[in-house]
Amino acid sequence: ESARLDPAPRLRTGRVELSAEMADLWSTLGAPTPGRGRAITFVSARNGEGASTVAREFAWFAASRAGRRTWLIDLDLSGMAQCEALAAEPARFGGLGPAAAATPDGSIFFTVQPPARGPDGRPWADARYLSAHRVGDKPLWVTRFRRDALQGRQSVHVMPTADYWNALRRHADLIVIDAPAAERSQAALTIAPFVDDMVLVVAADEPDVRAPAILRDAIAEAGGHCSGLFFNRQTVATPGFIRAILP
Repeated sequence: ESARLDPAPRLRTGRVELSAEMADLWSTLGAPTPGRGRAITFVSARNGEGASTVAREFAWFAASRAGRRTWLIDLDLSGMAQCEALAAEPARFGGLGPAAAATPDGSIFFTVQPPARGPDGRPWADARYLSAHRVGDKPLWVTRFRRDALQGRQSVHVMPTADYWNALRRHADLIVIDAPAAERSQAALTIAPFVDDMVLVVAADEPDVRAPAILRDAIAEAGGHCSGLFFNRQTVATPGFIRAILP
């Protein structure tokens, strides 16, 4: 059964202070178990509901306030929004460090097809398309997909495999995954069976509850665990449709 997570302010343009909401979310989800990293995916049914902001703020809270080794994985391989958002606020987050390998053992969660070959004629490993950057002096790393390295008709696809997530769990306390909205990508459902929690981000002023409900059911059918809903709201009133979404 999905649990209701405490509501958060409706996201607007510019930075929003979410420290209190992140502390509540941390308390609700529970701290990672020592010795085994925990993977949490944030996803919304529609674009513009604020899932990326919530994922970034939660990762920042885990690293800066809770002191946990945290990886922010940008699952939207069409761009590099998380890297750009962090880099845009150096006074708050600190600068981004140099590019480093984003995989501890060569495994990765996507495939690039058709495969390319390097100058030496050898196949270009999929993992080389993803880099990781440390954020300031905190134990936070963010990923960046190297779309500039794609050639010709190459395309990238998220794969249904646990290898990367299991490998990263041995090196991180918390893996925060920012997934693209379900209305334009199946990436969140593809990885659902291999992560520990899925958190749905919902705009509380959205009168149509069908899309979040459908996504919740799709996550369960895919073998994922929907831990609850994180509401972005304009008022402090609890949305009346909560009971319509939750079982």
